[in-house]
Amino acid sequence: MSTVLVVDDDVDIARFIEVNLRLEGFDVLVAHDGIEALEVIGKDLPDLALLDVMMPRLDGVELCRRLRSDPLTASLPVIMLTAKSLSVDKVVGLTAGADDYIIKPFDTLELIARVRSTLRRNAEMRAVSPLTGLPGNHRINEEIASRASDIQHFAVCHVDLDNFKAFNDRYGWLRGDDVITLLAAALKAAGAEAGLPQPFIGHVGGDDFVVICAPEQVEVLTEHCMRMFDEGVRDLHDPDDVAAGYISIVDRQGNERRYPIVSVSIGVAMTGKRHYADHRAIVAVATEMKVVAKRQTGSAVAIDRRTDADLEDTSASEATPA
Repeated sequence: MSTVLVVDDDVDIARFIEVNLRLEGFDVLVAHDGIEALEVIGKDLPDLALLDVMMPRLDGVELCRRLRSDPLTASLPVIMLTAKSLSVDKVVGLTAGADDYIIKPFDTLELIARVRSTLRRNAEMRAVSPLTGLPGNHRINEEIASRASDIQHFAVCHVDLDNFKAFNDRYGWLRGDDVITLLAAALKAAGAEAGLPQPFIGHVGGDDFVVICAPEQVEVLTEHCMRMFDEGVRDLHDPDDVAAGYISIVDRQGNERRYPIVSVSIGVAMTGKRHYADHRAIVAVATEMKVVAKRQTGSAVAIDRRTDADLEDTSASEATPA
């Protein structure tokens, strides 16, 4: 249930909005000027704020600016409420950081619709990685849980970069972002090459990704991804490092340490031959296989081929170098 903060110096209007929002299932907080609103937010952060523009002590525009300048409230969705209809007033509100603008008198159904759509857009933005544009943790968990409840077999691939910290230490995080973007592009291209059903690709965060696909798509998808990544990542290293075959880093003690060129490791878990208690167990096995893949030199994929009958037979796991 979402919480909406209503900020309006007109007590009757604030009460009217509060009642209608509560009827629609929202929790509601109320303040009657900007200073009071900041006090309320300090105690209980809402999911969205409805701000009247014209208020005593601290008006809605300045309140919106303050919310945007505070890291704790910078992403809080804001809808401005005003009796003014001049375009310049709308521009001022939007420039201050408002997500939407409603002119009084407003239709109650429109107000509710604007609140719902703004909350939905905000949730969608938070669910997507800003760097890669791929779905994040929440959406990944939903997808794996949904597939686990279906009768169709599927595979979970945990994708991770090798020697990425050394790369960042050597070249800086901006070039590190280029490596992550390259891996995302390689996964997207590999997913398209794998055909239907369309694989799901998510970005867990940092240099970790997840691919959910049909078991028969695993080999084509992982091979395509590793090949494309290995071809592109060399261009993101300095030519001298590529020629040497390693990255040289001097640690805090002044000792030189050498790390291989960045590569990618992929661990794969599949349903069908194994029974999993829940979807989290599938993710755990994919992560376990990723560790197996990291033992190989260069890019590699490790696929869990164990069945319920031979869980103790680790030789059934296969690690395939790129």
